[in-house]
Amino acid sequence: MLAQNLIIYKFPVLYHILEELCLDLNFNILYADNENILNDKLKNLDNYLVITKEEKPNINRQFVLKQTPASVYKLVEKINIEFLKVQFNNQSEVKVKNYIIDLNSREMLLKNTKLRLTEKEINTIIFLSKSNKPVSIDDLQEKVWSYQSDIETHTVETHIYRLRKKILNTFEDNEFIISKKNGYQIK
Repeated sequence: MLAQNLIIYKFPVLYHILEELCLDLNFNILYADNENILNDKLKNLDNYLVITKEEKPNINRQFVLKQTPASVYKLVEKINIEFLKVQFNNQSEVKVKNYIIDLNSREMLLKNTKLRLTEKEINTIIFLSKSNKPVSIDDLQEKVWSYQSDIETHTVETHIYRLRKKILNTFEDNEFIISKKNGYQIK
């Protein structure tokens, strides 16, 4: 699991309190007292949460602490819950080419356009995107559909055809899944 990083933005009192407790916490504590320092820290971190006194525009994964809880332990509990939310959201989104695949809502997203997908379509896209070379129809039948390769079926070809058509109609992308002589590929 990636290290969790709590960035405390313009809240020095909170930083000093949590810094004293750092050995008992399951996240790293960082401090930023201006926007440039904050942006520099965010560039280098994947798993982070920014805690502020008031909501700041253009900051993702932000936890606004408007009222300080009665105890530090409740605050740490709230921070841990926010980290769990961030982790859940990170695990639910997969980036494939320029698209985001949202596993929870079963949608493929590009800018403001959404395409609803079936679970099998999502599994196909993810399986293809993880391969560096074309994936054979037999491999797709076995790994995505759990069919034996000696069974004569056109399930894979039919699903790929329909999926490509959906993507073409929604995103006007004719190159998302490419047909090669030895299988299908997402580059």
